[in-house]
Formats: sequence, C-alpha cells, structure tokens
Amino acid sequence: MTRLWNDPADFADEMIDGFVAAHARYVRRVTGGVVRAAGTTPGRVAVVVGGGSGHYPAFGGLVGPGLAHGAAMGNLFASPSAQQVHAVASAAHAGGGVFFAYGNYAGDVLNFDAAQERLRGEGIACATVAVTDDIMSAAPAERHRRRGIAGDLAVFRIAGAAAEAGYDLDGVARVAALANERTRSFGVAFSGCSLPGADAPLFSVPPGRMAVGLGIHGEPGVAETDIPTADGLAALLVDALLGEIPDGVEASGARVVPILNGLGSLAHEEMFVVYRRVAHLLAAAGVEVIDPHVGDYCTSFDMAGTSLTLLWLDDELAALWDSPVDTPAYRRGATAAPGPAAPAPAAVIPAAPSAAPAAPPGDEASRRCAATVVDVLGTLSATIDANVAELGRMDAVAGDGDHGIGMQRGARAARHAAAEAAAAGAGARGTLLRAADAWSDRAGGTSGALWGVILGRIAEHLGDTGAPDAAAIAAGVADAVRAVQRYGGAEPGDKTLVDALLPFSAALSRAVGDGAGLADAWPLAAAAARAAADATADLVPRRGRARTHGRNSVGTPDPGAHSLALIATAVGPVLAARPSERTPS
Repeated sequence: MTRLWNDPADFADEMIDGFVAAHARYVRRVTGGVVRAAGTTPGRVAVVVGGGSGHYPAFGGLVGPGLAHGAAMGNLFASPSAQQVHAVASAAHAGGGVFFAYGNYAGDVLNFDAAQERLRGEGIACATVAVTDDIMSAAPAERHRRRGIAGDLAVFRIAGAAAEAGYDLDGVARVAALANERTRSFGVAFSGCSLPGADAPLFSVPPGRMAVGLGIHGEPGVAETDIPTADGLAALLVDALLGEIPDGVEASGARVVPILNGLGSLAHEEMFVVYRRVAHLLAAAGVEVIDPHVGDYCTSFDMAGTSLTLLWLDDELAALWDSPVDTPAYRRGATAAPGPAAPAPAAVIPAAPSAAPAAPPGDEASRRCAATVVDVLGTLSATIDANVAELGRMDAVAGDGDHGIGMQRGARAARHAAAEAAAAGAGARGTLLRAADAWSDRAGGTSGALWGVILGRIAEHLGDTGAPDAAAIAAGVADAVRAVQRYGGAEPGDKTLVDALLPFSAALSRAVGDGAGLADAWPLAAAAARAAADATADLVPRRGRARTHGRNSVGTPDPGAHSLALIATAVGPVLAARPSERTPS
C-alpha cells in the first residue's frame, strides 16, 4: 500500500515539487509539469509526453537530453488537463513545433487534443502519436482502441532521438508512428495497487492467482489464472507477443528490443529470473536481441506485476535507438551534461503563468445569482467530499479508482474560484465560467474535462445582467448535454455520465416547458438522474477504461453517472431557495 502522504488531493502536486527539487539539474517546474532545465534547442521539435501521475519514471523522469523536452503530469492516474498540457508545451516550444506522445486513454486524448488545437490556433505546429501497445486491450483489427502501457518508453525514446537528430515535425511524427506500429506489450499482476489515502487496493488477486492483461492505472486484468513458474510466465509473455508480430516482420532474423517492466513492487531479482527464460525463448525463435531492458520503466504505485514489451526494429529505428539518453530516471550511452538552465525569450517560455483575466462585473441581480452559484458549488463540493471514498471504490471495479479524488480536486477548485470571482463583483456567468476553468484545470482526466464543459455551457445561459429564469437554466443544461456528447463522443447506453445527464436534462426541460418553476422542476430532474444512474449497473461499458474489462463492471453503476446524480440531488434545495425564485425580477 501507499503509506506516506499529507492530503491525498495534494499528493501529485507535492510529488512533482519534490521530484524537481531532487533533479533541478535536469528539469524545472512549470504550470502542469516539467520541462528541461536547459531549455529546448532553438528551432528543434519539442517532444512533450505526459499522462497521470503514479507511473514513475513515466513521465517526468523521462525528460532530458535524448528523450523528452517536457512532461505534462496530471493527477493520480488521471490525464493532465488541457490547460496543463498547453502550459508545458508552450514552455518547451522553441520554434520547431511540438510533438505529443501519450498512452491511448480517453482523458488523455480529450485533453491533449484540446491543447493541440489551442496551440495550432496560436500558430504553433503540432503532431501527435497515441501509444497503443497493449495487445490485451483490443483485438488486432481494433489496434487504434488499444491502451498504452510500458510501450510508452519505446515510442517516447524514438521520438526524442529523432528530435535530437534534427528531424522536422513531420519526421518525428513519422518515426514515432512507426515505433508505435512495431511495439507490442503484455502484462500480468499478482496484487493491485493502492492510491494515497485509500484503505484498500484498487483490485485484489486471490493468493496463488495472477491477473492477466491488466492496465497501468490499477485496472484489473481481463482474465485470471494460477501463478506459473518463472519459466512458465516467460513462455506466456513471449508466446503471446510472438503470436502478434507486426505486419511485414519475420521473427527469424529480426532485431528486437525487449523491455521487461516492473509495475512497482516486483523484485528485480525475480524479473531477472524471468528474463533469463525470455532471452532463451527469443533466441530459439531466431530473434536477435538488442539492448535488453529489465527494470521499472512505467509503474503503477505499489502494484506487484510485470509486463513484456517488444519493439521490432528496422534500420532507421535501430539507429535512433542507439543514440544516447540522459534523464533523471533513464540513461543510455554518453551525452553532454545537461548544464545550467538556458534563458529563453519570454515569448517562447513564459517566466510564470499569466493570471486569468478578471471576470466581467455583473449588475445587482446577477451578483445575487452569482452568490447562489457559490452556494451551489459549496454544496456540490461538500457532497463529493462526503462520497469521495465510495466514488473511488465504484471506479476501481473496472477502472482506475481515481474518480473520487479527481472530482474532489475539481469541485474544490471550482468552489474557490467562484468565491473569488463573486467577491470581486462578477456576475453569474463570469463566476461560473471561472469555476468551469478551475475545475477542468485541477481535476484533469475525462471527468474534469467534461465537468468543465458542463459548467461552461450552463454559464453562457446565465448572463451577467438580470437573473436567469428556469427556462434559461434548462436551456443551459440541454446545451451542456450536446457539448458533452460532441466533446466526449459518448451515447446513451455506453455506461458513462451521459446516461444520467441526458435524462436529467430531458426531465428538467419537460417540467419547465409544462410551466413548473425551478424549485419544482429540479427535484423531478434529479430523480430522473438517480434512476438512470442506478440503471447503469446493468450496462456493459462501451467507452472509457472500463470498456476493456467488459462485464467486470456489471452490477456496479457508472461512477460518473452516479456522481452527477448525487450532485443534482444535493444542490436542488439551494436552487429552490435562490433569490430569483423568491423575488421575481
């Protein structure tokens, strides 16, 4: 279990601060993560990697000469927010464009894509490769749906080497995509991992048994079997990977980089026993082993487990792989010392994040509504605080167990930002928009991005003059539904937040359309959300991380839908007592 923390909600930030303090020779802290202390060579492509915290040495430990120029580091097992990714990329960019690489998870795709579009709007060229190496997470015909696990290292290193060699942005993206196409991984675990503050692991494995096909975010395996001998495990891993050799590759005579990765608490001595047999089996298949790796490269806190990755080389990949690397946690060959930080133009690397612009002032009626917004967010935050452990437990059934912590961070940040905006005289729209930005930035992950969208869309219907009526609020919720579906791609029945949000919106609009005021319409909508959220227990997930585990989550409601229903129920009394209901404007 994870034993040392202060406030679990602050763990990721405090970990990054400590990492930077320990490795100031290599990295410096920027909003959202770290960049190279010495900066990016002017005109070179900046390679920015990232993902949730809890996987050290991924992702910050891989920043340095020969590898990444920056790492966006999100909350525990949650993607960094779009704001964090944008900040890190802006700090790393030096005129040659930005190349992004990260594991193929819904939250990472949403947030990195949003940051990429913002950068392109600012005139910065970008390209992306999402890593899809885990053979157990989707069939070969759906490789684009596979998740990224320890194969991250292979793709990141090839991209970093290409950038160091002076490849342009298109060239870096091309060889990174080639490395991804030629990388396959397969993992097992003997125990789950525990998030800071949790009193139980995200999943458990019975004594003498082994989870097969697990993820790196504490997701349980897709199957379970007896623990084999070390030689038996080596055969299981090698046979699975040799059974899916990349197109155009023949095993006999091929060159391959094997990476036997520890997931956090498996002894290296045990891994060496396994690798001894891995090496024999690869040699028997006629494979030439290049630069074998045995160690911890992409972990999952204290999980006991291992994965085997094979990167199948061609001449270009082999030459790039042979280049030197020097980062806090990963070194190969000899590079020049990183040296002191090099000053960069303020236009390229801002010294500090700029303060958010002041929210526009509101008139008296809108300021009263802004006070209600603050009250709503206070109740919302208290509701999440009271249910954070249960939300994490529900999420751990088939996911990564971070939903409670992520919602807590987002709700607290939104409450604080709204209180500041309202105290400065902002109207309802400005107050809620500030809360939306704070939520998505601090929470990260899929839920952070989607709750930012929800609050932002509702805010646009509140205005900064006058007090919105029930129809305006219903219209804002309906707009939020459309935006969430467009942004996240989920449909009813996918077992996501949408399964509760859509019935909530429909019931609210129907009641308001029939002439009900908000005090009467909202409880009806909340009841619809509760019933719909409960009904997700019977669904098989079709999107998100739980999709990989199929029927594992049947019997447990979707945590995103459940948290929305909890919030809708709790804030109803606050909205029923809002000034615009008591005193018509």
